[in-house]
Amino acid sequence: MEKLNAKNLKNALWETLQAVKNGKIQPGEADSVATQAREIIRTTNTQLKIASQSKRNVPTDLIDFSEDK
Repeated sequence: MEKLNAKNLKNALWETLQAVKNGKIQPGEADSVATQAREIIRTTNTQLKIASQSKRNVPTDLIDFSEDK
């Protein structure tokens, strides 16, 4: 299993879109993938907002997620 980071998430979404276009997966399955991706992004955004509101540094795991580490 690949490490979860922004680049891999974007690639997974693109591959899912292509799979729907090619008839390899059903749109409902792709919708489930997209829903999970949205939840990952919402969680990340929530973490960023909390760091900002509490005037704390952005957590290292969020930086790593965005920088493909």
